[in-house]
Amino acid sequence: MTEPTLLLDRNTRTWTLPSAALALLPLLLQLPTALAALIAVAALVTAALSQRGVLPMPVRVLLVLGMLAAIVWQMGAVRPGRDTGCALLAAMLAIKSSELRTLRDARSLLGFALFSPFAAFLLDQGPLTTVLAVLAGVSALIALQRLAQGEGRSAPPPLTTQLRGVGRLLLIGLPLALACFWLFPRLATPLWGIPERAVGTTGLSDTMEPDKWLDLMADDTPALRAQFFGAVPAPAQRYWRGPVLTQFDGHVWRRDRRTEGLPPAIVEHGTEGWDYQIDYEPTDRRQLVALDLPTAAPEGSRLDAALSLSSDRALSALSRWRLHSAPPQRFDATLSSYQRRAALQLPEGFNPRTASLARQWRQEAGNDDDAVVRRALAWITADFSYTLETPAAGRDPVDAFLFDYKAGYCQHFSSAFVVLMRNAGIPARVVTGFAGGTRNRIGDYWVLRRMDAHAWAEVWLPQRGWVRIDPTAAVAPERILDTLDDRLQAGADTGLQHRWLQLGQVGDWMRRGWNELVLSFDARRQQQLLQPFGLDDLGPGQLLAGFVMAALLALAWMAWLLARGERERDPLLRAWHRLGQRYARLGLGREPHEPALHWARRVHAQRPDPALITLSQRFADARYAGTCTELAPLLRDLRRHRPTSGASP
Repeated sequence: MTEPTLLLDRNTRTWTLPSAALALLPLLLQLPTALAALIAVAALVTAALSQRGVLPMPVRVLLVLGMLAAIVWQMGAVRPGRDTGCALLAAMLAIKSSELRTLRDARSLLGFALFSPFAAFLLDQGPLTTVLAVLAGVSALIALQRLAQGEGRSAPPPLTTQLRGVGRLLLIGLPLALACFWLFPRLATPLWGIPERAVGTTGLSDTMEPDKWLDLMADDTPALRAQFFGAVPAPAQRYWRGPVLTQFDGHVWRRDRRTEGLPPAIVEHGTEGWDYQIDYEPTDRRQLVALDLPTAAPEGSRLDAALSLSSDRALSALSRWRLHSAPPQRFDATLSSYQRRAALQLPEGFNPRTASLARQWRQEAGNDDDAVVRRALAWITADFSYTLETPAAGRDPVDAFLFDYKAGYCQHFSSAFVVLMRNAGIPARVVTGFAGGTRNRIGDYWVLRRMDAHAWAEVWLPQRGWVRIDPTAAVAPERILDTLDDRLQAGADTGLQHRWLQLGQVGDWMRRGWNELVLSFDARRQQQLLQPFGLDDLGPGQLLAGFVMAALLALAWMAWLLARGERERDPLLRAWHRLGQRYARLGLGREPHEPALHWARRVHAQRPDPALITLSQRFADARYAGTCTELAPLLRDLRRHRPTSGASP
C-alpha cells in the first residue's frame, strides 16, 4: 500500500494541527497585532473547514490572495524586509492545513512548521521565543513519531515513553549544539547581512515630527540597560544624549548631515566622570546614546561634530558598549560661521507671534543672552503644564503651543524653546535621547525604556559654548527626576502595585541574565571562555580548527549512541536481549542457536525461576506466533525482570 492512500485518523490529526499551531505561535508574537490576529483566525478557520477533506482549489486560491492582501495592508507593497518575509511564512503556514488529508500531508505540514520558530529568531532572540521554539520542536517530534507509528499500523506508546525518546534525541544533539555555540569563530564582521525590517521598531531617529513621539512614549519595552562601575550620576545628570537636530522647516526637525563628517567638538570636561557599559536593544538603526557628554567613541562607533554617537552598522541585534562620560565645563566655545548659521536657521513666514515676542525680549535684554534664556524659562515655568493630550499641529505649531493651549510634552517644549531662542538671535538646537531611568535593585543596573525618550534644548552662550536647557524639567521635574525608588519610598503605590513592580524587576533581571549568557556571547567572551585552558588570543583559523575537532567528537558520540541504541530496532528484541545479558553476567547466557523456551528451562534448572519461563513463553507467542497483542505489558515485564537468588538444585 502506497503512502498517499494512508489517510489521517482523528487522533493523528489532533496531534498534527496543535503541533503546527505551537510552531506558529512564537512567530505570531513578533508580528503586528492586527496581522497576527488575522493570521491566527485564518489558521483556525482553515483547520476547521479542512476536517472533511482537502479544500477546493478556488477556496485555497482565495485564502492565498487574502493573506497577501493582509500583508500588503500591514507591511506595504514595496517594502520587503525581515518581518515581511516572516509574515509570508506565517500566512502560508496558517493555510497549509487546507490540503491536510494523508500521512504525507501531515509530515509535510510539520516539516514546514519547523521553519516558523527559527524564523522568529530573526525578529527576537529573547527567552520567551526560545522556550516556545523548544516546545514547538518537542511537540513536532512527538507528532512525527505518531505519524511513523500510524504508517506502520502499530499502537502508539504512552506519552511518557515518547517524551523519553524525544529527550534522548535532544541530549544526543546537545554536544554538537554546544560546540557550535561556544567554539564557532565569532567574527567582528558578519559573513552575510540581515535584511532590514519593513516595519521599523520604535526608537530614536534623525527626525522629530509633531505628535510622532506618542507611540514611542507609550512603549514601556526596554531601550537599553546601563551598569555603572563606580560613581552613579545624580538624577539631574542622567541625560542620555542621542541625535542632535539642527535643521527646521516649520514642522519637522532634522539632523544636519554635514556635521556627520566633521570632527567632534572640543570639550573641556570636568573632574567628575562616570564609567559604565550599556546593553542597547536592537532598533535596526544606527543611532546610539551616551551619558551627556561622552569623552570618546567606543570601537565600532563614531562621534560627530555635535557629540552625537552612532554605530558603524545597523543595530539589528543586542549590542554592548563600554563608555566614559563627564559633564562639560566648556562645550564648543568657538562656533564657526557655518555652525552659527545652522543654529540660527528658521523658515520664512512661520510662527510670527513667536518671532515678535523674541525680538521684543532681545531689545529689552540688549546683548545679555543669559537674560533672554532666564526670562523664557521663567515664563514657561509659571504658565505652562505637561500633558500628552495635545491638539493636532497647525501651520504655526510653535505659536499655537506658546500662546494658545500652553500644554504639551518634551517635543513641544524643546522645539518651541529653540525656535524662540533663534528668533532672539541665540544659536540653539534640539537634542534627543533619553532621560532618567529605573534602577533594578536586584541586578544593580539601570533600565531605560522607550517611554523614557526625551528631547531638550542646547543654547550657545559666549565663553561657555553649548549649554543644556531642559524646559520640560522646569514644568514637570518628576518627568526627569522621579524614579521607581522615589515612588516606593514615598509609599505612593499600593501593595499590589508594589509587588507588581518587584515582579517586573525580577523579570527584567532574568532577561538581562539571558542577554548576558547568550545574546552577548561575542568574540571577546569566546576568548575569555578559553583562557582557563591556556588558550589565549586565538585567531579565527585556530578557533575553526578547534570547532571542527569538537564537532567531529560530538558527531562520533552521536553515532555511537545511535548505533548502541538502534542496534536492534525491534523494541521487543532489544528488551529480550537485555534480559539475556543480565543472565549472561551469571554465566547463564543464551546460546545463539538456543530457542527462548529451552534456554529458560535450562536456567530454571540451575536457578529456579517460574517467572522466567512465563516471560519466555509470552515472548515466543508475541515474536513468532503472533498471538500476543498486548506488547506494552510484555515490554514492561521484560525490562523489570531480574535473576532470582535461588540456589541451584
